[in-house]
Amino acid sequence: MPPTDASAGTGPGSVPLHPGGAVPWDIQGAWDKSAGDKSAGDKSARDTASFGDGEDTLDLRLPDEFVTQFVAPRLADGLDDLLDHVPTWGPTPTPVGMFQLVPVRLEHDLPLVRRWMNDPAVAPFWDLAGSHNKTESHLRAQIDGDGRSTPCLGVLDGTPMSYWEIYRADLDPLARHYPARPHDTGIHLLIGGAADRGCGLGSALIRAVADLVLDRRPACARVVAEPDLSNTPSVAAFLSAGFRFAAEVDLPGKRAALMIRDRVLRGLM
Repeated sequence: MPPTDASAGTGPGSVPLHPGGAVPWDIQGAWDKSAGDKSAGDKSARDTASFGDGEDTLDLRLPDEFVTQFVAPRLADGLDDLLDHVPTWGPTPTPVGMFQLVPVRLEHDLPLVRRWMNDPAVAPFWDLAGSHNKTESHLRAQIDGDGRSTPCLGVLDGTPMSYWEIYRADLDPLARHYPARPHDTGIHLLIGGAADRGCGLGSALIRAVADLVLDRRPACARVVAEPDLSNTPSVAAFLSAGFRFAAEVDLPGKRAALMIRDRVLRGLM
C-alpha cells in the first residue's frame, strides 16, 4: 500500500459541515450513496469497515456519480477544488524559517523524492524504495488523479528539505476506519535529510502545515494523521505539534495512531 504514515523523525504520518454554508452537501453521505454503501446510516458499520490489501488512497477513485453531481459543477464554476488550491497557499513564517509547500513537478523533482524514499530510515514507513518507476507511479497517481491528494516539496528558506502529501481524509479509504466528517484533511510527510531529523524541526513544520490547512481551508475543522504506532518519533512529533492522540486503528499493513488537531483547540495545544 502507499504510505499512510507521516514521520518527523524518520519517514511519513472529523467536524461539522462548513459553518458558512459554502459547501451545502454532506460529502460522506454522497460517498455512501454513490458507492451503494448499505451502511450509510449505520455509523458503527462504516467506522469498522476495513479494506483489502489492494485498496488505498491512490487506487480508489471518487464514484462517477459523486464527481458528476458535486465536484464537477464547482470546478467548472471556479469555486474551489477539493483542497482549496494548495499551490496558492504561499509561504508561512515558522520558528525555524520561512516555509512553503510547493507542488511536485514530476520532471524536475522526481530524482530528489526518489532519493529520499530510498533512505534506509524512510523506506520502512513509505514502502517506496526501489526503482525510479515505483516513485514516479506514486507521484503521478496523485498529480494526474482526481484531486484528493496533492504531493508537495516542503521548502524551508529556499531549500527543498521535506516531502508532504495533503489529502482529503474524508474522501480516502481511511474514512472507513474512523468516524470521518466532511472536509477532514490529512497530512503525510517525510523529512529528507538525516541532519534535520530528531531536532524538533519536524514538530515545528507539522504545526505550521496544520495551521496552513486550517487557515486556507475554512470548511476544514480537523487535520488528521495516521503514523505507524511503532514509529515513536513520529507520534511524539505530532503530539508536540498540537495534535491529540484519538485512537489506535488497524489499517492495511500497519496499526496506526490516529492523530487529530482540532480547530476549536488550536489556541490551546
